[in-house]
Amino acid sequence: MVARIYKPAKTAMQSGVARTKRWILEYAPEHARQIDPLMGWTSSDDTQTQVRLRFDTQEEAETYAKENGIDYIVLPVHGRKANVRAMGYGENFATNRRGAWTH
Repeated sequence: MVARIYKPAKTAMQSGVARTKRWILEYAPEHARQIDPLMGWTSSDDTQTQVRLRFDTQEEAETYAKENGIDYIVLPVHGRKANVRAMGYGENFATNRRGAWTH
C-alpha cells in the first residue's frame, strides 16, 4: 500500500492558514468505494484510508515511512498566488476604487 505525504492547502471556507502548517501522511485507497445496494450509501472495506498521521516537517514524515517500511509519494506544495493583496473592509468604499461599487 502506498502512502501520500503532503502539506494540506487552505480550504475555500477559511481565510487564515490554520491547519496548513503540518505535513500529513495518509494511505491511498487500494480499492474503489462500493455503493451499498440496500441503502445506497458509499462504503469501503479498506480501513487504512482512515489513518492520517500528522508531522511537523516533511523529513519527519519521510523518516517514519522509511522506518516502518511504507512506500510513499511526496506531493508538491501548492503555494498562494502572488497577486493576492490584503484588503480591509474600508477599501470597498474608497474614492480611488478601480471598479464601480454596486449593490
